[in-house]
Amino acid sequence: MNHVGIGYDVHPLVEGRKLILGGVEIAYSKGLAGHSDADVLMHAICDALLGALGESDIGHFFPNTDPRWQGAASKTFLQEAARQVKFREGTIVNIDATVIAEQPRLAPHVSAMKENIAAALGINLKRVGVKATTNEHLGFVGREEGIAAMAVASVELPE
Repeated sequence: MNHVGIGYDVHPLVEGRKLILGGVEIAYSKGLAGHSDADVLMHAICDALLGALGESDIGHFFPNTDPRWQGAASKTFLQEAARQVKFREGTIVNIDATVIAEQPRLAPHVSAMKENIAAALGINLKRVGVKATTNEHLGFVGREEGIAAMAVASVELPE
């Protein structure tokens, strides 16, 4: 039986942090604030996978009150989401995700993001879609105050 989950994440842009998206460090004057590396793309994908399993969100598995996750690479979270799928004898069918940011330009980094996500999930690169868009200068993203990401995951589970 096919199960679908959606995920969304947002973090504010701040000075003094590295910008990590899809496991790729991107040269930029600001980075995303958060307890872990604040990788909104990987967080949204993690929530989508957990949602497809009928589970709680990323914060349930990796609470920001737990010092173990301070500065953690979000690849760890994706690996756990994939482990949860396998534990239920499921298969990740595909992932589709979009990052929303005014700046920096993300298109040159999309291939590397897809590779990192596929590797963390242990799935074929062809099963991962990543897109980048702007918010047309509207809202907090448009004002370059933060970056958001949304994702959909399809997981095949036994009945």
